[in-house]
Amino acid sequence: MRYSHLTFAALMLAGATPAFAQDVTDPAPPITISGGAAVVSDYRFRGFSQSNEEAAIQGSIGIEHESGFYLGTWGSSIGFANGTEIDFFGGYATEVAPGIGFDIGATYYAYPGGGADVDIIEPYVALTGELGPVSTKLGLAYAPAQESLGDESSVYIYTDLGTALPGTPIALSAHLGYAESDSFLGGPDGDVFDYSIGASVTYSALTLGVAYVNTDVDESLGKEALGADGGVVFSLSASF
Repeated sequence: MRYSHLTFAALMLAGATPAFAQDVTDPAPPITISGGAAVVSDYRFRGFSQSNEEAAIQGSIGIEHESGFYLGTWGSSIGFANGTEIDFFGGYATEVAPGIGFDIGATYYAYPGGGADVDIIEPYVALTGELGPVSTKLGLAYAPAQESLGDESSVYIYTDLGTALPGTPIALSAHLGYAESDSFLGGPDGDVFDYSIGASVTYSALTLGVAYVNTDVDESLGKEALGADGGVVFSLSASF
């Protein structure tokens, strides 16, 4: 499962192309396709390593309609099941007020070869906005009781902050999340906070990132063995 949900509606760029030599632009296409690939030093999902604190290869592709509906898939190598996770997600994103975005959808976390009883379905909802130069996101994901969660439900609430340093290719980000559940998604004691702070540098389609990730899981509960201890994660990604 991913460290943070990737919403293609928030990442896709719809641009216009100059027509001839005049100051006229072609209309943006009704459908936009984007994607990317990345290598990360550790695949963290909500603070927990999914790759045994080793490197992982990831990729994504998505399609968005001008109406706001979108579909996508995202995959990563992992350190359990059969070594692969593939997520399918879809939803609808729109602006509900000037500068305020609303996103609703669902993610299906699949683990090929692991059997249907390990897959997870998780609906989500999020609000996005701007606080001066800072982009903000407040989201909630709810996984209803299902066999893969031991017939328990799970709730995850999070906020993301991000800003670009003017005149530079550098961006800063911060994340705080809280999970509550009697399943493993809620941590060994039923609830857990995770947090991170990071920075990235973008050149053309390439982005180099670094982030410090940690959780509040108690050492007595096997924090290090669970891959929930603090660590620095590096990433190199390319987008199209």
